[in-house]
Amino acid sequence: MVPVEHSSRSRKRWWFLALAAVLVGIYFGWQHFTTKGADAALPTKAAAVAPPVPVTVAAVQRTDFPVYLNGLGTVQPFNTVTVRSRVDGQITKVEFKQGLMVKQGDVLVQVDPRPYQAALTQAQSKKAQDEANLKNAKLNLDRYQSLADKDFASKQQLDTQQAMVDQLTAQISGDQAAIDNAQTQLSYTTITAPLSGRAGFRLVDPGNIVHASDQNGIVTIVQLQPISVVFTAPEEDVQEINKALEAGVVPVKALSSDGLKVLAEGRLGRVDNQVDQASGTIRLKGVFDNKDNILWPGLSVQTQLLVETLKQVVVIPEDAVQHGPDGLYAFVIGDDNKATVQPITLNQTGEGKAVVQQGLSPGQRVVVAGQYRLQAGTVVKPNAGPAAAPQALSTGSTVTTEAENISPKVP
Repeated sequence: MVPVEHSSRSRKRWWFLALAAVLVGIYFGWQHFTTKGADAALPTKAAAVAPPVPVTVAAVQRTDFPVYLNGLGTVQPFNTVTVRSRVDGQITKVEFKQGLMVKQGDVLVQVDPRPYQAALTQAQSKKAQDEANLKNAKLNLDRYQSLADKDFASKQQLDTQQAMVDQLTAQISGDQAAIDNAQTQLSYTTITAPLSGRAGFRLVDPGNIVHASDQNGIVTIVQLQPISVVFTAPEEDVQEINKALEAGVVPVKALSSDGLKVLAEGRLGRVDNQVDQASGTIRLKGVFDNKDNILWPGLSVQTQLLVETLKQVVVIPEDAVQHGPDGLYAFVIGDDNKATVQPITLNQTGEGKAVVQQGLSPGQRVVVAGQYRLQAGTVVKPNAGPAAAPQALSTGSTVTTEAENISPKVP
C-alpha cells in the first residue's frame, strides 16, 4: 500500500511537468509568429528602397497644329494622247525612242509621202491650167465688150463670154481647195508629237502599213509635267473642303504607299460635282508640277489634304496617351519626379501627335515610354524624349489607338 505522502509528491511533479510543456509550447509559438510577421514585412521594406523607374518624358507644348485629311489616290497623267495616222500608207521612218521624253512638234513617224506629193502636184497643175483658160477668157470678154459697144457683137455673145469667165474663176477656187486638201494630206505623212510628254512602247515598226481607220495607234504619249493625283475623301468632309477652297489655295501632299516618304507637294485642282453614293466618298484631283518626274502614271500613293490649321493649341506625343476604364489619361511627372495619373480629353490625333482639349498645360512633362511599370506616386528617373511639335497631322484618326500601357493602379 502506497503512502499518502508519496502519492501527493508524484501528482505535484506531473503538474509541474505539464505546466513546463505548456510554457515551452507558448514560447515556440510566439517565436514562429514573430518570424513570420518579420518575413511578411520584408517586401514593404524592399519596396521602400526600390530604385526610381526609368521612363522617357516629353514636354507639353503650345503650337500650331495643321489638320490634314488622309486619303488614297492614284497618279494619272494630266493629258494622255494615242497617236494615230490620219492617212493610209507605209511607214518609212520611226524617229522617236521608246520610253523617252518627246517635245511638242517633234517628228515621231514618217509615212511614205510620194502618193500625196503626186496628188498635190496634180492639183497645182490643174489650177495652173484653169488660170491660163481664165486669162484667155477674160481677153475674149474684153474683145466682145469692144465689139458690142460698136454693135458688131450681140448681147448674147457678150453674156456667154462673161459666164465663161465666171465659171473659170469658180473652177480656180475649187482648184485651190483641192491644193489645200492635198497639202494637208501630205502634211499628215509627217506625224509629230501633239504635246510634250513621255512616249510609251511603239505599236508599229518601219515597213508596216497604217490606215486612218486603225484603232491601236502608233504610240501613246502621257504628259508628266504637270501631273495629277485622283483621290477620295469622305462625304462628311465636303463642306470643310469647299470652305478651304474658298479661302484660297489648298495644299496637297503625295506620299509613298506606306506613308513614310513625301514624294511631292502640290495643290487641290478639282472637286467632283457629286458624291459617289455607293462608297460615300467624293473624288478630288490634286495637281503637281512633278519637275523631277517622281510621280508616275498608275502609281498608288497616300495623300494629305491641308484643310485647317489650329492656332496655338496644346500638343503632346500620341505615345503619352493611355487608355483606362474611365477614359484617356496620361502620366504627368512633377518636380519631385513622382508620377501622377491625369485624365485628359483629346481634340485631334494623327502622325504620332495629339491635341489636348482638357487636362494638360504647356510646360508639364508627360511619360511617353515606360508607363507599364508606373502607378500613381511611383518615383521615376526621367529621360528626355521627342518634342511634341507637329509635322503632318490628320483628322479621321481614332483616339482609341492600340497602346502597350495598362490602366493606372491607384492604391
